[in-house]
Amino acid sequence: MPNTISELVCAGFIAGAVVLGGAVPAAAQDNERPAAADAQVVIREQLERIPGMKVVSVAEREGRPFYALTYVQPVDHGNPRAGTFTQRATLWHKATDKPTVLYTSGYGLASDTTALTKLLDANQVSVEHRYFEESRPLGAAGSDWSKLTVEQEAADEHRLTQALRGIEQGKWLGTGASKGGMTATYHERFYPGDLDAVVAFVAANDADNRDDSGYERFFETVGTAECRTALNAVQREMLVRREALLPKFEKDAQANGDTFEETLGTSERAYEFAVLDQVWNFWQYGSVGNCPSVPDAAKATNDELYNWSKRYGFSVYQDEALGTNGAGPYYRQAATQLGWADLQFKHLKGVRHYPDIYQPNSVLPQEMRSTYNNRTMADVDRWVKTRGQRMMFIYGENDPWSAEKFTPSHRDSHRYDVPGANHGASIANLPAAQQAEAVATIKRWAGVK
Repeated sequence: MPNTISELVCAGFIAGAVVLGGAVPAAAQDNERPAAADAQVVIREQLERIPGMKVVSVAEREGRPFYALTYVQPVDHGNPRAGTFTQRATLWHKATDKPTVLYTSGYGLASDTTALTKLLDANQVSVEHRYFEESRPLGAAGSDWSKLTVEQEAADEHRLTQALRGIEQGKWLGTGASKGGMTATYHERFYPGDLDAVVAFVAANDADNRDDSGYERFFETVGTAECRTALNAVQREMLVRREALLPKFEKDAQANGDTFEETLGTSERAYEFAVLDQVWNFWQYGSVGNCPSVPDAAKATNDELYNWSKRYGFSVYQDEALGTNGAGPYYRQAATQLGWADLQFKHLKGVRHYPDIYQPNSVLPQEMRSTYNNRTMADVDRWVKTRGQRMMFIYGENDPWSAEKFTPSHRDSHRYDVPGANHGASIANLPAAQQAEAVATIKRWAGVK
């Protein structure tokens, strides 16, 4: 996120000196070092006394200890005797009485500092989502994808939060963006006593996977009519000229070492899938300001059409990035619980060869495919609307993932839409009055002035 929000708080590490902009006196530095070193030892000892917790390493971030951790979790929280796995986490510790931000990207272990952490000068706990990267069970359990669920990850975070609350005793706020924001919301739904508040950014809410009218309305209204027409024309032309453009795609795939046999099956199916994703990606990562770059589909040469597409939204789904060690776990979750946007693509009528390809099972290896059940998403949606407390949702006006939103309850909860923003929507880009309101609410929740 931009620096604007972090600049709303003075985050001096030693009271007075840094806040006032002066240098820390040498004597003060000398006096602080032994105390800081002692505190680091105490915190490490406390961490190591937690059953199942291991301190892998200790580094320094901005003068404060940064602990790399692993924590033993049950593979199945409903049957703890069925085996365990180690989940990766980190703790950036500042003080036990400061707020703590619990952060997940919803994927692998994130290394960045969140906007909330900066705003509140908080401790930060980051956690890797189960079955992503190194937080995956070993052996046969690692191939049992039935344990990759919203409920199981919420239970992971519940156990970790409870374990660390004995050390970090201030307010706890959950946060994340995109799938991370969704994950923070699910944690709050299933364990509402863990966190004092949740701030979720661009968290998609596919409450009814059979109803994609919200996404359809988005693509009928986003940006300008001229831009939408031009993008649709380019997308259609990419399929009309399939025979001319597919060899370019295959040449790139060969140069990059991309294969498609285990997931999409053939290079032609992979090409069509990439084309179908093109307009979505244009808006997810771009803006109205990119519209003048869209070529005239009728006049553009094959090279112009293909090269522009590669710069704007043409993403390749290859075996190497979709299996167990890549984005495959996300698509497994989408196929079983999270849902997906099954767009109609009316403007592509007559030029699609694979009309049923645009769904997550298409990009999964056979052993990871499964069937969808709407029960959990419908439950979370109802709970957030009626019972959620101290929850804030930030969405981007021009972000396709923000087309289906969470509706917060009236229990000290809020939703903001950032004008013109894409999937990188932030509090810092809200209009001034809304930004001030949101920041004041977060500080109140965190007990920070």
